[in-house]
Amino acid sequence: MLTVEKIGGTSMSQFKDVLENVIVGKRTPDEMYNRIFVVSAYNNVTNWLLEHKKTGEPGVYVQFLENSDYSIGLDSLCQRLLLINKGFEEIGLDQLEAREFITYRIKQAKTMLHSLSKVMASGYVNADDICLAAREILASLGEAHSAWNSVNILNNNGISARFIDLCGFNDSLPLTIDERIHRAFKGIDFSKDLCITTGYTKGTEGIMRAFDRGYTEVTFSKVAVEVHANEAIIHKEYHLSSADPNIVGVEKTVPVGRTNYIIADQLADIGMEAIHPKAAKPLELANIDIRIKNTFEPEHPGTLITRNYVSEVPKIEIVSGTNKVLAIEVHDPMMVGEVGFDLKIMQIFAKYGVSYILKSTNANSITNIVWDNYKSRELIAELEQNFYQVVVERVALVCAMGTNIALPGFLYRAAKALFDRGINVESFGQSLRQVNMQFVIKREFYNDAVIALNDELCIDK
Repeated sequence: MLTVEKIGGTSMSQFKDVLENVIVGKRTPDEMYNRIFVVSAYNNVTNWLLEHKKTGEPGVYVQFLENSDYSIGLDSLCQRLLLINKGFEEIGLDQLEAREFITYRIKQAKTMLHSLSKVMASGYVNADDICLAAREILASLGEAHSAWNSVNILNNNGISARFIDLCGFNDSLPLTIDERIHRAFKGIDFSKDLCITTGYTKGTEGIMRAFDRGYTEVTFSKVAVEVHANEAIIHKEYHLSSADPNIVGVEKTVPVGRTNYIIADQLADIGMEAIHPKAAKPLELANIDIRIKNTFEPEHPGTLITRNYVSEVPKIEIVSGTNKVLAIEVHDPMMVGEVGFDLKIMQIFAKYGVSYILKSTNANSITNIVWDNYKSRELIAELEQNFYQVVVERVALVCAMGTNIALPGFLYRAAKALFDRGINVESFGQSLRQVNMQFVIKREFYNDAVIALNDELCIDK
């Protein structure tokens, strides 16, 4: 059985546990192989390289954009990476070799960025393309660092490991992402070498242009399809659970166990990704199952995501959502019966690259739920110029999902659970497929709503 397994940044930062629980575990030497690991950068490293994913705090990339001294920024980053290396000395990381690798790779990056800045200063090229190239170069450093370290540690622990560097730093071949992956894995005997692969892949199409910070999962997906993996496994620091343990408490969560790709898409739509939707689709089409496992509970089977799974017993599998959305309501008395009125709204949405999560309508109002970010704020300004009345509210979205919830009772129980907590439903959405009930509520009630729905719908009483 050949598996492709992804290890996230938080787990990578605790590589001693990964080594003991995930890579070695209770395996015999013969059971150690036929596995490919796609690794993320250590926790926070990509934030330092680009910008903080949640707070927006600038990293080296922003220094490059602002034409400040990104070279000093990279030197500072290098010291941080060497400090990370020091933390793995006890489990076998050769400090001298590790220092030589990352300092040379950062030196290469400096040379490339210097060349890019000179080309951009000439004014003869598209500045956006140059900036994107710089972003790609910087992003790749994190995964190269963690992957190389992992191989060094494994080899020093008696495990035959091979470094698969998809960053393309040492070649100028104009390969697509798929072509680079194909070349990298051609002819490898997976029964003899445990492959550690960078989560970043260089390609002519630019992996970040299409997927931005979700690129590690895209590499993971494409590798699994390339090698015809029997299963794709994602190791996280927590189970895919009935609700966020930070909100409801660990004792009130239930590992999902089984679900399907449709539910994975619903989660991705509200930002709670089990896997990036553009990474999931190739796996789904190749009929490769995904397993989500907890790094720190290696004996637990985790949650299996398959194409055709439907729960035999009707149940809510997951309660999730977000408190970082806006409700944008366009109201116009002339909307009644006007064919294509919402097309005018959607054309402005498309102009600003904004996708809605939920849409709810009545005779003369259309409400869209969108992410609360700068794109949406620009969108709102133009909507206000073009329509009779636009109302915007900062809200939360809480969802109850399951592969088998299309029967009477679930909606009643969910609405009553919210009512019992004094939470009003501001708007609601559910499609005919009936896999996801979406409740729009006041933002301040988000945590209470998740607790209420999890208690009522997911916890056996």
